[in-house]
Amino acid sequence: MHCRRFRPTPTSRRELLQQCANGFGAVALSTLLADPAFAGLSPDANASKNPLAPRKSHFPAKAKSVIFLFMDGGPSQVDTFDPKPRLAKENGQPIKLPVQPTQFDDIGNVLKSPWEFRNYGKSGIPVSDLFPHVATCVDDMAIIRSMVADFSEHTNANYFLHSGSGLQGRPSMGAWATYGLGSECQNLPGFIVLNSGMIPPGGMDCFTSGFLPASYQGSLFRMGKTPLSDLDRVEETSELQKSKLALMQKLDKSTLARTGGDPNVEAAILNYELAYKMQSAVPDLMDMKSESKATLQLYGIDEQPTQVFGQQCLVARRLVERGVRFVELLCRNVGADRWDQHGDLRNGHSNNAKAVDKPIAGLLKDLKSRGLLDSTLVVWAGEFGRTPMAQGGNGRDHNPFGFSLWLAGGGIKGGTVYGATDEYGYYAVENKVTMHDLHATMLHLMGMNHKKLTYFYGGRDMRLTDVSGEIVTPILA
Repeated sequence: MHCRRFRPTPTSRRELLQQCANGFGAVALSTLLADPAFAGLSPDANASKNPLAPRKSHFPAKAKSVIFLFMDGGPSQVDTFDPKPRLAKENGQPIKLPVQPTQFDDIGNVLKSPWEFRNYGKSGIPVSDLFPHVATCVDDMAIIRSMVADFSEHTNANYFLHSGSGLQGRPSMGAWATYGLGSECQNLPGFIVLNSGMIPPGGMDCFTSGFLPASYQGSLFRMGKTPLSDLDRVEETSELQKSKLALMQKLDKSTLARTGGDPNVEAAILNYELAYKMQSAVPDLMDMKSESKATLQLYGIDEQPTQVFGQQCLVARRLVERGVRFVELLCRNVGADRWDQHGDLRNGHSNNAKAVDKPIAGLLKDLKSRGLLDSTLVVWAGEFGRTPMAQGGNGRDHNPFGFSLWLAGGGIKGGTVYGATDEYGYYAVENKVTMHDLHATMLHLMGMNHKKLTYFYGGRDMRLTDVSGEIVTPILA
């Protein structure tokens, strides 16, 4: 029986414009898509249907995947990878250099490092006693001692490190990598962030896709048996779930046809499909039963201080084995304020280093033994460094004017030290490396020309490196 009062809903102005645009708009769209320069890339034919489908790089890549070890808070360069004997000689004296305004403007006298440095490997690179395990891997690492940043405050500096901009909402480097190359793994997100419970200042916008399509944003995984919420099947049987998903897909595609290709609807369809695949892929990823006891010990998973970050590093290896493009690891809470020691430097840095040192060394050695290090770029970095002067007597303030980070694997020339700071470790004075330079180098190792990896937004072609960035060729193999 039909209701005689039913009348079709009149077409709205918005729907009329959408439907009319299907004709004339398609003509303009076809012209744009025929231009290889549009958006800087020529995606494969199936990439339009699946944004995470693997795409060809601009040139042969050295690195297929990236593991970014984010040392949130800003490790001190003069206490880790940049030894400065002058600090010990002038400990407690006023620094004999111009001093820049710092985050808290609490500027004390010169503070020597509480740790000794020793030479390691065939390269003889000095590393602090904070990292006895990582130090054994220096022949696979390129240490940059001349990094500079534009911001001395955590939130803006975190945005700058991740996206090349101190502003909120720009695409993260993980989003750019998956936008440019897609992912070789089709049952997991292409950009995954492994969280140990502490989101850095700036929040989830550190891992956002920004103005890029939402498919490229970072997916946050927790450690433990339930890395993602609401992933388990709620239906009684898999057949019932499949039926519901089939109906949802049919309804979504009907809406897609009616609206003329709404990207939000397309993203919803793909999200449902990926979530369905992840129901089996994620439990398999997190199941460590197939790992040997020796492997678990290598990562320090059998020890309390290193258990959490060790699990993260092992999961990172398993992710790149499965073809995930970009993996970021976040620090855990060790009872100190991340690496942000404005006071009690000795205890704070010691606890942070103890939590990550053995797991990171285990990751590098495990990747190498499995033949994965050559195709995996590992990057260790904080958002800035710390001052050579004391703050509060036994801490250090933020320092974006000269600090250290390191890279390994994926086309990096191991056993390399590049750049230098002054005798105090305060300012970069030789071969300065900017964040845009770092991003350009990372993209280059992944086979992408950073000047061609663009996305039209706000009236111009946007890119991760903005309008600058040079490849740091001396650290390339």
